[in-house]
Amino acid sequence: MTADCRITVGFLPLLDSALLVAAREKGFAEAEGVDLVLVRENSWASVRDRLAVGHFAAAHMLAPMPIAFNLGLAPLAMPTIAPMALGLGGNAVTVSVPVWAAMLEAGASADLDPTTNGAALRQVIASRAAERLRLAVVHPHSGHNYELRYWLAASGINPERDVDIMILPPPLMPDALAAGQIDGYCAGEPWNSASVFRGTGRLVTTKSKIWRSSPEKVLGVSAEWADANPEALGRLLRALYRAAQWCGDAANHAELAATLARPGYVDCEAEWLMPALSGQLLGADGGQIAVDDFFVPLARAATFPWRSHALWFYSQMARWGQIEASDANERIARETYRPDLYRAALGPLGVALPGANAKVEGSLTAPTPVGSAGASLVLGPDGFFDGKVFDPDQVARYLRLS
Repeated sequence: MTADCRITVGFLPLLDSALLVAAREKGFAEAEGVDLVLVRENSWASVRDRLAVGHFAAAHMLAPMPIAFNLGLAPLAMPTIAPMALGLGGNAVTVSVPVWAAMLEAGASADLDPTTNGAALRQVIASRAAERLRLAVVHPHSGHNYELRYWLAASGINPERDVDIMILPPPLMPDALAAGQIDGYCAGEPWNSASVFRGTGRLVTTKSKIWRSSPEKVLGVSAEWADANPEALGRLLRALYRAAQWCGDAANHAELAATLARPGYVDCEAEWLMPALSGQLLGADGGQIAVDDFFVPLARAATFPWRSHALWFYSQMARWGQIEASDANERIARETYRPDLYRAALGPLGVALPGANAKVEGSLTAPTPVGSAGASLVLGPDGFFDGKVFDPDQVARYLRLS
């Protein structure tokens, strides 16, 4: 099919831009009649601003960002929806070699266990109370910020009092760590592996161990553009789903890494991308650590925009004082994610569609077949490393107990 619909989408140089890159480079967008124009940006603020002024119809976006936009938490933000997730997982927490050495003395484990390593980090922080650790995240309204805070708090570390958390674009984090300007960071790949390959950082834990089967990026779409261009949006969602199928096939990972590594995309060494794609992460001892769900492009309904995901992010915004908890704000967060648009675009393809738009996060301790329209669907395991669950119908109660 000749492309007759141009859609401009912004992205950041990260592994989880893979679906967008594959949709363009492997012809899935063109097959849907879409001329997909990808514009690389270097900061989430730039993506936000260019979406707001109409330079982009959509963007590779931090999963909480559209919610923050609609809650009025960001300047220049316009109403934004998330009709699709761009995969599950993809983040890690990295610390400097000196901090890791101190953590080892405090009992840290090379297997990335968040409980063991959280306890070790707590001891390290307690031993150097006069000089707080400096940790970086990519944006105030990011999964990185909320999951890092969740892990710290559940480990007995007060993220408001015991550490300093600052904002830094992900590609700059390895250099900042090497220069001693920060002591650690939570970021998407390949910027954790970059520090490990360079010998300046060590992985401590991963997003997929803190909150299993959790989203990291979504397709953020201008609500105005989506309303005016429903057919074009449907084409884009179908192209991205076909790209997810291609990215989810291990036989394609070497080609995907080589493509993403190009200067116009992530612009890095291809070998930096392979640990996340293969699920074989680089350990502190030079060996490999198997984390087979580190980045999931397709399985477990990885592209479905669960409203329970949106509500958990909203709960963290309220927990950490970014927004006042209210029924009105909860409704805004819930309605930002649009599973109805996902279903409309992908149902005709026979895609596995969950029977509900939300689920109790943490209720599945093993891979579980669930009722679905279309193809068969297996969800889980999901949930949080400390064993807590999140019921999207009980947000107020969850906040009282947090």
